[in-house]
Amino acid sequence: MAFYMGIKILLVEDDENICNTVKAFLQDAGYEADACRDGGEALKMFASGAYHLVILDIMLPGLGGHELLREIRRMRDTPVMMMTALADDENQIRAFDAEADDYVTKPFKMQLLLKRAEALLRRSGALSKEVRHRSLSLRPDDYIAHYDGAALPLTIKEFDILLLLVQNKGRTMAHDTILSRVWGYDYEGDGSVVHTHIKNLRAKLPENIIINVRGVGYRVEDGGAP
Repeated sequence: MAFYMGIKILLVEDDENICNTVKAFLQDAGYEADACRDGGEALKMFASGAYHLVILDIMLPGLGGHELLREIRRMRDTPVMMMTALADDENQIRAFDAEADDYVTKPFKMQLLLKRAEALLRRSGALSKEVRHRSLSLRPDDYIAHYDGAALPLTIKEFDILLLLVQNKGRTMAHDTILSRVWGYDYEGDGSVVHTHIKNLRAKLPENIIINVRGVGYRVEDGGAP
């Protein structure tokens, strides 16, 4: 599981509950997410903001989803994922003819939506294939970590924790936040697993870059090479 900061997503969905839920999941995954529920307003936001991905419903008040997609394509080649309850072939063909990059039908699992969003962002080149901090280098695609050029023998969970902290460097990540993002929202095991993995990470890192914020969580200082 990877977490990416600095990636801006525009979510356009007229259903308030779905809009709020999807936005919260995008933000929890580390994305910057703006949301609106009107097609005309979404067009204004897109025109004035530098977005890396648009997640777009078809049934919208004002400017409809298909029309909004055409307007977006006139301006930029930003990846667009259609997210709609309309599962018929005609609407899907119409969307792809207008150069939609993906089409997700409701209901859907949030983790699947996040993975498909991540795939579009990788394809567009918006996501870096390497994350660096001082002497540390992380490659999320391959789960490979190096420090001063030497390989670090990290487990997948250790890698995910370190990546989460580095991509949120300068911010304290609460214990429960680390637990939910790395182990999942439905994890019911022992919460002390985070402390155990942090301890193992510190033992493997040549330099202790993980700071314990007592009673809150952990962070990596925002300093040195980006």
